[in-house]
Amino acid sequence: MFPIKPKHQPALIESILFFLVLISLISFFIIKLESPPHIPILLGIFLLISYGLMKRISFTDIQEGMVEGARTGMGAVFLFLLIGVLISSWIISGTIPVLINTGFQFIGGTWFYAIVFAVTALVGVSLGSSLTTTATIGVAFIGMASAMDTSLAITAGAIVSGAFFGDKMSPLSDTTNLASTIVGVDLFEHIKHISLTTIPAFIIAFILFAILSPNETISLQSATDYQNALQGTGLIHWLSWLPLVVIVLCTIFKIPAFLSLGISSITATLIAGFVHHIPWGSIWGIWFGGYTASTNFEPVNELLTKGGINSMLFTISLVILALGFGGLLFVTGIIPSILLALQERLQRVRSIIISTAATAIGINVFVGEQYLSVMLTGETYKSLYEKVGLPSKALSRTLEDAGTVINPLVPWSVCGVFIADVLGVPVLSYLPFAFFCLASPIITMIFGGKRVK
Repeated sequence: MFPIKPKHQPALIESILFFLVLISLISFFIIKLESPPHIPILLGIFLLISYGLMKRISFTDIQEGMVEGARTGMGAVFLFLLIGVLISSWIISGTIPVLINTGFQFIGGTWFYAIVFAVTALVGVSLGSSLTTTATIGVAFIGMASAMDTSLAITAGAIVSGAFFGDKMSPLSDTTNLASTIVGVDLFEHIKHISLTTIPAFIIAFILFAILSPNETISLQSATDYQNALQGTGLIHWLSWLPLVVIVLCTIFKIPAFLSLGISSITATLIAGFVHHIPWGSIWGIWFGGYTASTNFEPVNELLTKGGINSMLFTISLVILALGFGGLLFVTGIIPSILLALQERLQRVRSIIISTAATAIGINVFVGEQYLSVMLTGETYKSLYEKVGLPSKALSRTLEDAGTVINPLVPWSVCGVFIADVLGVPVLSYLPFAFFCLASPIITMIFGGKRVK
């Protein structure tokens, strides 16, 4: 929980009602008005400040609570900045192109849906962004499915499942970094721990997609177009694997995430400069503004035009606002009163984990924002996990299992609206086939209490 002492002790019913007002406000702006989440959160901050002043909390205390709340996310902010650098440096070193190219080599045979799921998962891990993966590789696979006259709904379910597997397991993912930072768990320890539920969910999904796959052999033309364009960038080299090897070695030797990402970024940058002969002046500009691809194949241009510090500012600003919002929820006593009621009722490990998952899912459904789902749930339950002796990594795992992967299943959520638009498949059509996203929270609620040591 935020290291903030409440300056007011509202009644439970008052806290719940005011919290529902705030949630309704945020939901209305995001769902109905399609506003960026920053706006309703900022309006929520104004409401909380007004509430605090009405309850005779000094503005100094209110401001300190807001600032202290934002301060708890500074670790995530610095990681996000470095992730922007890492993505751009991995592109110009050829690491991301070679990973994507390798993924396409697995396309073939008759297990079309299973292959779509597996390749999208590999690309998702390499990119660390579910939405980018969906909007690039996902669009290509939807086109292939349409040409083959196979189910677009199942194909979209496979794409979403693979993309959000990557979003959970990639050290480049902002939600993965956020979940680990919010509860104070090392990034790679977090990734290792979520594999306990993520790998079984992956296996279940892969088997189901293999069973549902059509018998026809797929056309390799689309994959070949991608591979030719990737080769045409001139960025693919055997040394392009080195930044990934560095990340793996840093994980094995348990080097802190910030240092690991920094070392890998420097390694990738040296490869870009000395192997691919990219001008050093351009490299530093790419560190900030990201890489812009210019191949003759537009889908690959969209795939590789990304990264840079500037690309992370949307997420960083949202994190700062949301954590400041969370700080106000604590200093006004709203969350502490609700948390106290939960603590009195939740004592068993399984009930705590189920309640955590239900809260994360509920915020996704009512607010439609996965960052808020991770942040608010994490801050609410952190002290409760400490009280009953549950490790923090159990909380960060549950946040990912029930927070990150549920957002694309909500039709009015940020991810749901985006994915339905780019794939041309309604959320409710692909939802029954997003097996990985459906299995993750179920597995964590059934087996989570047995896997926290």
